[in-house]
Amino acid sequence: MGQVTGEAQLGRSASRRGSPTAVLVVVLSGLFTVSLTITVLSNSLDRIAGDLHSTRATVLWSITGPMLAFGVVGPAFGKAGDLWGHRRVFILGLAGAAVFAALTAVAWSAPSMIAFRILSATMGSATGPSAMAFINRMYPPSERVRPLGYWSFVTAGAPVIGVVVGAPLVALAGWRVIFIAQAPLCAAGALIAARLLPETDRQENVRFDVAGAVTLGLGASLALIGINRGNDWGWTSPQLVGCLALSAVLLGAFARVERRATEPLLPLAWLRRRNFVAPIGAQTLANFAYMGSFMLAPSLLQNGLGYSETHSGLMLIARPLAFALAASRAGYVSGRIGERNSGIAGTTVVVVSMLTFASLGDASGGLVVIVALALAGVGMGLAAPAMIASVANSVDDADLGVAGAFQQLMSQLGAVLGAEVMQSVQLAGSGTGTTMADFSRAFVVAAAVGAMAVGVSSGVRRQPRVASSVLLTDA
Repeated sequence: MGQVTGEAQLGRSASRRGSPTAVLVVVLSGLFTVSLTITVLSNSLDRIAGDLHSTRATVLWSITGPMLAFGVVGPAFGKAGDLWGHRRVFILGLAGAAVFAALTAVAWSAPSMIAFRILSATMGSATGPSAMAFINRMYPPSERVRPLGYWSFVTAGAPVIGVVVGAPLVALAGWRVIFIAQAPLCAAGALIAARLLPETDRQENVRFDVAGAVTLGLGASLALIGINRGNDWGWTSPQLVGCLALSAVLLGAFARVERRATEPLLPLAWLRRRNFVAPIGAQTLANFAYMGSFMLAPSLLQNGLGYSETHSGLMLIARPLAFALAASRAGYVSGRIGERNSGIAGTTVVVVSMLTFASLGDASGGLVVIVALALAGVGMGLAAPAMIASVANSVDDADLGVAGAFQQLMSQLGAVLGAEVMQSVQLAGSGTGTTMADFSRAFVVAAAVGAMAVGVSSGVRRQPRVASSVLLTDA
């Protein structure tokens, strides 16, 4: 069989199936369906705990567990897609998410519901790196920012939308109905994907790096769990120290495994590439501020400023809307000023948003709050697609899946760290965490971390190295 480049192969395969636009719609729809439900229960934990005769602290793991799984398992699915084809991995992920969504709908206890939610998110996490890999293969480097803007909106916006619409949906129809609806949607998505998605290049006679996947997965899981439980355990507690110490040991073992592996899960040489490390670092730091502020915003609006739950929910919509608008224009902006400057500009706007939040007082009006929320959405909408494109353009086409999944993992780490640190700073002041001064301190910390993101963004080279096309065998 003849040898062709990955883009050429995918292009010919796409012509036999769906157009690039159809492929984009299919993969982003599947990713949205999975991502939306990760946070959809977050404002209804008390109601669900009562229904399952459990406690809020226990049911909280139906949110925390899927969030951790979605980030941690991604690199393994990304590598699997690079090796065996992203079409089959994407379909497998949606089908698995459908099965476990259906089981969630009939869960008989809190532990069973939590287990099914985690398994559903674990399978659904395959859609993120596969969707990114399809986008990066369907579009040349110079045109990737625009579709990656849509990808960024889905990955960052769907969980936000889930928080906003979750409480009304649960109050109207009950929490089980959400998963009764999700199951057939995921199943239908898998069938449509099987019909329309093209085959991607596959690598033959290559072994999957099991040891690397296990050590990275366990090490990252322990780090995320430790950070997530820091406020409850105490930041100097033996549990937290032990969790983070064991995480460090496992991540060290991962580095040793990758040095010896013939086909590593994450080639350590990537860590010496500025246009791989800098954009991932910038996105992680920006996500600290972006997602940390998002987790704090409902409490700020309700406890600090006295808005009702409904009023707060309507105001919070400003951020995903602003993100969507900015992300849709990110390609145009990057084309004019470059990915590096887009990253710098976007992260700077995030910093301005955090400072606006920090300046709020008891008498602040709703318009100022909406401006602060919108600025955060605009900033990440501009920065994230540019940083994602920089990473994609820094690796070979055959490695796009695992590179995107690693970026997803680090963004998740930033989100968890931001949420926990900002909440700790908020509670460390008056003790109640409900005064505007308490919230202001947390947002000042977010602004400082955001400023670090601006500095790291400047490390991206002005003209990134274009990803090389690898020789692949026809599927």
